Amino acid sequence: MHREGLLPVILAAMAALIVAAGGATITDLGPWYQGLNQPSWAPPGWLYGVAWTLIFALAALASLAAWRAAPTRNARTNVIGLFAFNGFLNVMWSLLFFRVQRPDWALIEVAALWLSIAVLIVYCGRFSKLTAWLLLPYIGWVSVAAALNYAIVQLNSPFG
Repeated sequence: MHREGLLPVILAAMAALIVAAGGATITDLGPWYQGLNQPSWAPPGWLYGVAWTLIFALAALASLAAWRAAPTRNARTNVIGLFAFNGFLNVMWSLLFFRVQRPDWALIEVAALWLSIAVLIVYCGRFSKLTAWLLLPYIGWVSVAAALNYAIVQLNSPFG
């Protein structure tokens, strides 16, 4: 791979690492979280780190594939903007749920996160089927997270 082809790879990896690190830094699994009633079907704790690591790696690959396949400069700019907005929403969910300790607000926000992934799949999928496929685990996992968020709100309300 020549030098100009390497830059997008490095940037996609760095962006994924920044979003992952931001979310991980905000996530606090301390006494407040441990004290929440969880549904019986909640995934085991070790699965979260594994799932998010895989999802961020796939998202980095997806962003790279979409950026490379984008047919115009404007489409490439849109790809960057959509992935950046999605990263913001991802970190915002962690902030609302764990730091602000408002799963009820996070439940509203997770709908926006889910929609941003759906938009990425549809928009990028028009010119990169690979991107659409790589993002399916992400939307699947966020669907599980949304259902878990909903169950936590139901089991623990009111908040604030």
